Amino acid sequence: MRSVRNGISSIPLLSFAIFALACLTGIKGVAQIGATDGEWRHYGGNVGHSKYSPLDQINADNVQRLSEAWTWVSADEEIRNANETIRERGSFRSYAYEVTPLMVNGVLYTTTSLGQIAAINPTSGETLWSFDPVLYLDGRPAVHGFMTRGLAYWTDGEQERLFYAGGRTYLLSIDPSSGRPDPSFGRGGRVDLKRGLGRTIDPSLYAVSSPPVVLGDVVIVGSAMTEGTDYLEAPPGHVRGFNARTGEMQWIFHTIPQPGEYGYETWPAEAWSYTGGANVWTHMSVDEELGLVYLPIGTTVPDYYGGHRLGDNLFSNSLVALNGETGERVWHYQMVHHSVWDYDPPAAPNLMDIVVDGREIKAVGQITKQGFTFVFDRATGEPVWPIEERVVPQSEVIGEGTSPTQPFPSKPPLFLTHGATEDDVIDFTPEIHEEALEIFRQYNSGPLYTPPALGDNIIRPGWSGGANWWGAAFDPETQNLFVPSWAHFSTVNIQPPQDPTSDLTIRPRVRDLSGPRGLPLFKPPYSQLVAFDMSAGEKLWHVPVGEGPRDHPDLQGLELPPMGNFEKLGGPLLTKTLLFIGQGFETNRLGAYDKTTGEELWWIQLPARFHAAPITYMAEGRQYIVFALGGGVGGETERLMALALP
Repeated sequence: MRSVRNGISSIPLLSFAIFALACLTGIKGVAQIGATDGEWRHYGGNVGHSKYSPLDQINADNVQRLSEAWTWVSADEEIRNANETIRERGSFRSYAYEVTPLMVNGVLYTTTSLGQIAAINPTSGETLWSFDPVLYLDGRPAVHGFMTRGLAYWTDGEQERLFYAGGRTYLLSIDPSSGRPDPSFGRGGRVDLKRGLGRTIDPSLYAVSSPPVVLGDVVIVGSAMTEGTDYLEAPPGHVRGFNARTGEMQWIFHTIPQPGEYGYETWPAEAWSYTGGANVWTHMSVDEELGLVYLPIGTTVPDYYGGHRLGDNLFSNSLVALNGETGERVWHYQMVHHSVWDYDPPAAPNLMDIVVDGREIKAVGQITKQGFTFVFDRATGEPVWPIEERVVPQSEVIGEGTSPTQPFPSKPPLFLTHGATEDDVIDFTPEIHEEALEIFRQYNSGPLYTPPALGDNIIRPGWSGGANWWGAAFDPETQNLFVPSWAHFSTVNIQPPQDPTSDLTIRPRVRDLSGPRGLPLFKPPYSQLVAFDMSAGEKLWHVPVGEGPRDHPDLQGLELPPMGNFEKLGGPLLTKTLLFIGQGFETNRLGAYDKTTGEELWWIQLPARFHAAPITYMAEGRQYIVFALGGGVGGETERLMALALP
């Protein structure tokens, strides 16, 4: 089968003209300068996902004075209290309350896990209105159940709308002034996203967890789906653009190419008709000047076996730039060929204006679960620094056919270690080291891109990274990129079929594999922050986030440094002087760091699990930091908390 891996198509002349003009004049586009006017109009602060705001009322001199200004309790709590079925069924709880609200024209807008949309007074936390589209009655969405990460805002200067995609599964258009659906959009303000994908969709396998993005008058929607290993047939992850005024589907991009389309020959002949996945479950980014939307396209279903989908499998595990008006591919780069590790790009691409060797480059950077950062010219798709195809281990599973090589970026350096070898096992003491090796040797493992074999396997990093959906933050003033990560790894069991005509049985284990005496199996750091100078492609500093197991009884007297906690982090938030990052699920704290050194300057203990991305804005002369807390099967009340100076 001929391999088609990376390619650039013709780029519209208008886009090239705008790009050339911007380079000549040194103009920085709106997508690259961070959140403006003291607001937070997009999930990532701006459509380029910088997660940066130039606000500086809160700074290193006074951050320790931050305290709670208000708390907003989710509108879902009233529904749960009134509905015994919803209250008692854990499936109606979200994996965690992961929403990131928007602040537009003096109003805070948010979504809830059950799919409600609410407007909130940004200085008091008072609910201005809420709208319940009753999406939860259609059944439990795929993947993590009722979960939301936010919504998108659109205006043409006269009209304005909020767009939300969720439940099982619809795209909604809401008037932000009233909270009412737009009657001219779709059918009564909603579009059924299960329709128009080219085949019948099992709604129990298909969902949307991340907000859409808007480019011009087009609303662009990705999808999430059950990536379970038993689904050789699954919904396709095709990305679609809808007219912001009418809801009509304006274009569809086939992430699994159909006959006659670019990349079709990287799949078996009929794979497009039954294979699923290759979806954008995380956040997309937009360059409004170039008219491009950037898609971080994920893995094909199932994640750990591809004998039924031999080939490189474009456009899975790729960064793809599309013309936002037409949906036509402009360029792409595949970051993993024929993935069997669940190494889908997990976060929004960061749009970055950088200067490399004296040359101004409008770049886009994609962080990955593997610890890589792929950086490209965002107009042409040309790598900013060389990317080398290296020989990697091959699968010995019958019927499988992994790629002989995988791409390794030369710059910037890794933001976490990867691979699972004996050198990676903890060695705090000789005795602990031997006990860890005894556990480790019960599993198949190896360097990065070692394919899973029959039996038990360790895959490191695992399905949760490395980096994950919270992404990285870019400072347009210093051209520095800040990446939070944690050292997750997966264990995967593959068994031969009992019936020779059946497929392999693959059981990925979500629970972590513990090392000896309750210690981690692998060496630290377990979670950390890394800062990169993106004009040089070099690491500036790295610091652990959390103490780690330093207080373990068997480590006393070793004088170990902080190692980071083995738990997920929250999303980063950059201001003019500070970097905010949180830890969730167990530690539940928010910290503020010096951007130039990585020193933690302040932290606050939070009352519930924290796994979201904070925002900041200015309202009535006061700077606020707002983030989501709670959720999960433990039944924690879902809420937004606001911090401000006294």
